[in-house]
Amino acid sequence: MTLIEHLVELRNRLVISLIAFGIAFVVCYFFAERIFAFLVDPLYKIIGPDQRLIYTGLTEAFFTYLQIGFFAAAFLSFPIIASQIYMFMAPGLYKNERHAFLPFLIATPFLFFLGGAMAYYFIFPAAWHFFTSFQTTALAGVGPAVSLEQRVGEYLDLSMKLIFAFGLAFQLPVALGLLARAGIVSAAMLSSKRKYAIVAIFALAAVITPPDVLSQVGLAIPLLGLYEISIFIARRIEKKRAAREAEQDADLS
Repeated sequence: MTLIEHLVELRNRLVISLIAFGIAFVVCYFFAERIFAFLVDPLYKIIGPDQRLIYTGLTEAFFTYLQIGFFAAAFLSFPIIASQIYMFMAPGLYKNERHAFLPFLIATPFLFFLGGAMAYYFIFPAAWHFFTSFQTTALAGVGPAVSLEQRVGEYLDLSMKLIFAFGLAFQLPVALGLLARAGIVSAAMLSSKRKYAIVAIFALAAVITPPDVLSQVGLAIPLLGLYEISIFIARRIEKKRAAREAEQDADLS
């Protein structure tokens, strides 16, 4: 293909991706209120129906629903966008490279969903319970009551940051698998650096999770398991590479 033909192909892939995202955005914005209710459900179960969420700016609720539509549409349309990227790159790859790249493409949204589900079903309840425990009732002669008045925009920002942080952190096997495929890292290297990886994982968990031990450990433990899975994947890649090189040597001889 000529340069112009490549640019036309890229344009077509981008158009399809934008159309998929646009359709997903319209659908998600239509259901934005229900999506937000789903996101706020872990907090609602803790604070109960007597407390409420508020917005202090005239446009805050509207832009919150726009953000919900954007994030949900990005998640729903990602498989289509990723497939368009793959279809644009596939003609320039060898057959064995296409077969090697495809599992990582499939694993990426699955692992992101798994990380987001981990944040929603395990981290949210523990973290929200920790933060709401600082509410106090009024005591005579001591001071006024301290109660939560959560803004909808702030809650969405915090919850989506955690979901995306967990989703991206769960891409560890994909990242290390691709590095092993490129020959940048090896199973032996990952195994020998395990103690440094443990420290780095706990440091990462401390940075991207709320400041409670349960949330930090809740992220660190799955990441340690994913690191071990990455070592296994690297070994499989190395064995397949060695077998392929042995076949090529046999053909040449």
